[in-house]
Formats: sequence, structure tokens, C-alpha cells
Amino acid sequence: MGNDVPDVPDVPMVWRMRAIMAVALVPPLLEMLSLTRLERLLSSRSRAPGAPVNDAALAQWVDETMAWLPRPWTRTCLRRAAVLFYLLRRDGRLVDLCIGVRRAERGDVLAHAWLVSGGTPYLEPEKTRAEVAQYNLIAQFPRTQARAEP
Repeated sequence: MGNDVPDVPDVPMVWRMRAIMAVALVPPLLEMLSLTRLERLLSSRSRAPGAPVNDAALAQWVDETMAWLPRPWTRTCLRRAAVLFYLLRRDGRLVDLCIGVRRAERGDVLAHAWLVSGGTPYLEPEKTRAEVAQYNLIAQFPRTQARAEP
């Protein structure tokens, strides 16, 4: 009672260890590598053996872990999306990492990164799920199709 945390299954220890490694490595790589080079590292779809995991529980666990870490591990939408992208792609899931921009009411440019699965935002917090449609997509990883030149 009075608990605002959704009732989600526990994250198996093997997934916690994978998540800790991803949280430790992926955010600093975002600071050092271009997104194109980082995509090659993160989008490996080789299946890592282990217990199945509830994706929502994993995302919540990653959020809670990143919430108390210092820079460059502090939770931002890009760091969160990149960590989850790596973990899920490594497990063979077909998710894309998207980056978009939009103008705020005062004219400031806002950016957001999120995951997409099956053509819809995936594992987005409820409050930002509806906002994703307001962003103009500027990058999507992996780049599955070459764009035709006009």
C-alpha cells in the first residue's frame, strides 16, 4: 500500500549482472564514440544464454540503477535507451533506438531518445509515451535500409 512502484516480476541475477555491465560501459562510450560506431558495438544480435526477463522489469531496474550514479552514468533518455537497446538486442529482440527533436513553446530545441518495437515506442515511461509523437525523428538505429538519393 502506498507503493508507487508497479508490480513487476523480479529481474533474474544474470540480467542484473548484464545490466550492471551495460550501465558501466555504454554511457562512457556515448561520450567517446560517434553514434554510428557505437551502433555497431551495441546492435549485436547474438543471443546471450540465460534466464528470460520481463522487459518492463529490466527497464525499471536499469532506471533505478542509473538514478543514483554520477556523470557520465547519470540517467538521461539517451543513456537509458542505449543501455536497454544493447541489452535487448543482445538477447535477440528487434528494437530500434530513435532520436528526435522538437521545438518547445518558448522556441527551445528539445531532444529525446527512445526505443521502438513493432513500430511503437517501447518501454517509455507513461508520461513521455504520448510526447514521443511530437518529436521529429532525426536518427534511427540500426539503419536497416539505405536511403535513396533524390
